[in-house]
Amino acid sequence: MSTERRADVTRNTAETQIRVAINIDGTGAAKLATGIGFFDHMLDQIARHGLIDLDIDAKGDLHIDGHHTVEDVGITFGQAMARAVGDKKGLRRYGHAYVPLDEALSRVVIDFSGRPGLHMRVDFKSGMIGALDTQLVYEFFQGFVNHAGVTLHIDNLHGHNAHHQCETIFKAFARALRMALEIDLRSVDVIPSTKGSL
Repeated sequence: MSTERRADVTRNTAETQIRVAINIDGTGAAKLATGIGFFDHMLDQIARHGLIDLDIDAKGDLHIDGHHTVEDVGITFGQAMARAVGDKKGLRRYGHAYVPLDEALSRVVIDFSGRPGLHMRVDFKSGMIGALDTQLVYEFFQGFVNHAGVTLHIDNLHGHNAHHQCETIFKAFARALRMALEIDLRSVDVIPSTKGSL
């Protein structure tokens, strides 16, 4: 089993220039610059609560809106995750978490299945949180699952404040990631699938 679970990925298009560097076995350190303050705050939750070192620099066409930036960060983060995880030997593979914040409660379940799939049930109570369009939360996670090759279920079970709703989603995602990415010491050299590959 490799002890280096890191990746550094750059994605350049006519709309965005994105760099994502991750260390799965980090301490939660984050250096974030997407140009969308609340989005940076959410990415910081992934780093802090997932214990993933995360360095993201994104320059996008924010004079239009945040769509391309948020989606492309999700895509690049997914690509970096897939590269850092490698063949998935020893992974616990599955992770889940419930996270509350005041009146809000969210549940996230993840499977490093190799098959991209997103089920997201969130009724945001506001269309904007700071400069982040809440519709783009779905686009971020869709980009991530498509390129990380994971199945992801996100459910906001309660919530009246959009900030709280969104923060519980990202924190639960981080905790679920942390669980799924842990190495199972009972099967360090085994790919967690009866198929023998993921």
